[in-house]
Amino acid sequence: MTGRLAALLVAALAGALMALQGTLNSALGKVAGLWEATFLVQITGTLLVAGLLPFIGSGSLGKLLDAPWYTWLGGILGVAIIYTVAASIPKVGAASATTAIITAQVLTACIIDHFGLFGLKAVAFTWSRWVGGALLAAGAWFILR
Repeated sequence: MTGRLAALLVAALAGALMALQGTLNSALGKVAGLWEATFLVQITGTLLVAGLLPFIGSGSLGKLLDAPWYTWLGGILGVAIIYTVAASIPKVGAASATTAIITAQVLTACIIDHFGLFGLKAVAFTWSRWVGGALLAAGAWFILR
């Protein structure tokens, strides 16, 4: 259970960082433009990873060519995510945008789990997940009002 709890805490940290990142990217986008902000975010992230890779990397860059083609879409999706989050926050606020993001993220993850997509072990979309999804959507509706 300790490993699962640690993983959930790391995931919660990721959620908090995503909300903060979206807000900062939105503020940068107001000053420099959304595409320019998206560009800067990708460049600074690339530079950070390039600096860390020699010290904490545990894989092999040569193995990247062995990965299925669709796994390479992460960078493209990252650009789309950064841009759309930064574009939505000024219009609806950080809480509303993040609520919509989390709701769609969880429901999409349930679909990925249910069908075992992308090499994941299938996890059935049980009645408790349906209820949880409905409660999440209801909570989102209340926050978005």
